[in-house]
Amino acid sequence: MSGRNQTLRDKPGYIRLDTVHQGDAGGYKGVYHINAVDKIVQWEILASVERISEAYLVPVLGSMLFQFPFVIRGFHSDNGSEFVNHIVARLLNKLLIRFTKSRPRHTNDNGLVETKNGSVVRKNLGYSYIPQACAELLNGYNQDYLNPYIYFHRPCFFPVSVIDHKGKVKKIYPYEEVMTPYERLKSLSQTESYLRPDITLENLEAIANQMSDNQFAERMVKARSNLFQQIMRFAK
Repeated sequence: MSGRNQTLRDKPGYIRLDTVHQGDAGGYKGVYHINAVDKIVQWEILASVERISEAYLVPVLGSMLFQFPFVIRGFHSDNGSEFVNHIVARLLNKLLIRFTKSRPRHTNDNGLVETKNGSVVRKNLGYSYIPQACAELLNGYNQDYLNPYIYFHRPCFFPVSVIDHKGKVKKIYPYEEVMTPYERLKSLSQTESYLRPDITLENLEAIANQMSDNQFAERMVKARSNLFQQIMRFAK
């Protein structure tokens, strides 16, 4: 059986999470971004919080989980205390989501989301300090522009496992496997069985076809320019 068929047997709904800190300035901490990526279709949700504490983090996590169009089955993070605590455990237990965490001293256990921290979060929001008071502004931008762009318009590489002449399994990234997370979700067998009850492929297709990739990217760039103008006013 080919690596392609093996991949299609895997189910979406197992997400990887990590936090990204948006710099310090003058002794003040910047906002924190929470990055969540599905390991099969690379559907990605980005949200921002003022602080990494239960009061700020748990409501945002709950909102993020319901922004995925499919049922969430697994939640994987590193060993940071922002995720490994009783409050998050109660949230996941309530939603019947299994929690796992990275092994100590195994930096590659959460490699997928860590690569997205650079290629998505840093590429779009940079490294410079953003005040904590801008978390609400950032979430408006994330929900209306960045997140939809990621899963409907931003192509990703998807690996295919093949066996080389020595009998070893290796991953390749063929051009025909480059697609958006939404296209990847559609390509899975029994896609509709993975979706939440309130989500249909027809609804997702209608959203995806509202604009071309270039049209949405231009719209997002204008919104990002406006966002940073507002952030600069907060930072003064």
